[in-house]
Amino acid sequence: MTSFIDPKTLKTWLHDGREIALLDVREHGQYGEAHLFYGIPLPFSRLEVDAPRLVPRRGVRVVVYDEGDTDVAERAAARLAALGYGAVHVLQGGARAWKAAGHVLFAGVNLPSKTFGELAEEAYHTPRISAGQLAEMLARKDKVVVLDGRPVSEFHKMNIPGATCCPNGELAYRVRQLVPDTTTPIVINCAGRTRSIIGAQTLINLGLPNPVYALENGTQGWYLGDHVLEHGGTRRYADDSGNTDLRPAAQALAARFGVPSVNAQTVREWAGDAQRSLFLCDVRTPEEFAAGSLPGAQHTPGGQLMQAGDQYFGVRHARLVLFDDDGVRAPTVASWLRQMGHDASVLEGGLASGLSLAPADAPAAPALATIDARTLAARLEQDDVALVDLRGSMQFRAGHIPQARWSIRPRLARDLQHEPRQIVLVADDASLAAWAAASELAGRAPAPLLLAGGMAAWRAAGLPVEATPALPADADCIDYLFFVHDRHDGNKEAARRYLAWETGLVAQLDAQERAAFRLPPAAAPHAQG
Repeated sequence: MTSFIDPKTLKTWLHDGREIALLDVREHGQYGEAHLFYGIPLPFSRLEVDAPRLVPRRGVRVVVYDEGDTDVAERAAARLAALGYGAVHVLQGGARAWKAAGHVLFAGVNLPSKTFGELAEEAYHTPRISAGQLAEMLARKDKVVVLDGRPVSEFHKMNIPGATCCPNGELAYRVRQLVPDTTTPIVINCAGRTRSIIGAQTLINLGLPNPVYALENGTQGWYLGDHVLEHGGTRRYADDSGNTDLRPAAQALAARFGVPSVNAQTVREWAGDAQRSLFLCDVRTPEEFAAGSLPGAQHTPGGQLMQAGDQYFGVRHARLVLFDDDGVRAPTVASWLRQMGHDASVLEGGLASGLSLAPADAPAAPALATIDARTLAARLEQDDVALVDLRGSMQFRAGHIPQARWSIRPRLARDLQHEPRQIVLVADDASLAAWAAASELAGRAPAPLLLAGGMAAWRAAGLPVEATPALPADADCIDYLFFVHDRHDGNKEAARRYLAWETGLVAQLDAQERAAFRLPPAAAPHAQG
């Protein structure tokens, strides 16, 4: 039987200091339009795949919610219960009830991290430089280094001309190789504001003697100033650019913010604690993680762990144990996580600690029979199957099998309720299709099939593909957040709205949400350069 709670109870639970997983089970586009501040995005379409990683302890308090006018939250709660979660509750009335109770709903993604960035600038008075000022410096060929604090994939989309990609989590480890001269000004940028601020303040907190600035409004500010961005950039830190010169500074920074060091035995004991959740976080690069990590660890690149923690851990007040192999990155990242209000520690010995934990207990996806591309093409000609594409809506628009219709798990049963033919599903991830079929198409005869190899196999067979730029309609694309993406597609007004949204986040906080952060008291403004 579904257990419901009201907004007043949920508000109390969010601030009582005990662990809680607040899961928004709507699709990404719906979540990004308006959600609770501490809501963790766990789309119903990905529930069984992502829940064990985001919420590894089955006994933790879980609250799920949707918009309030559908049964998606109740269906998600039932699926979580089937996975073994024993304390699942549904927010009665969903997001609408939360707003009606006088609480704020927030647009956007990674809300706590972005809000924290604005608060950090307020507390530290992080020095900034405008796009116009930087453009003048570059035009004069001044001695200045621009470091882009985003991941390589984001840098590739657009970058400041001449910038080098060095994600924020790598700065402490690589900056002395990238900028060996201690008098050269350093400018940190991102696409908007947060990572520019946190990256610059990271270097300042570490005591770097160089003048350090955050690029005001990042690549969007550059674009709004009518400066040209580069696209497809590949300039990044060298693999051998690591340097431990800043290890003492990183350790001092961790001590300043009360980051504990814990040994492997303590972490093993924590892993057996039935009352607390534990996340073991490898903050190194993707290449380093792929080359070998500690058993039971997940890859949480340090810059993104600060910027988008809700993609890596879904339990508020959980234990986070960070490690590296250099003694620089983990303590630096942990110093920020502590200021964000997280229970973050650093593993003594890091990669060499000998720690080994059991992997997350993920359920195996149900079996789903497959059909090859050629056989599917023949059956489509006979019109005896109904083809349903479960990939992202923007992928469908860009190219799909001509006879396919687009759908998504929350709407799958409804979309096919009057379909008499056998269903064939198209998906990038076979497990997502299998879970969708098991929960939404159970009992259909004949049983649904999956296109073996997905669209890649269809294309490889030389079969036709069509694009429909306007289908599905925008209103149906509940998996896509136009609010975030339009700002990077040549829409200056969308960029302005986004920056106004970001700078307006702090004003929307209530007293309890603001008090959860642990930034130092605001100091007097300081100047650099």
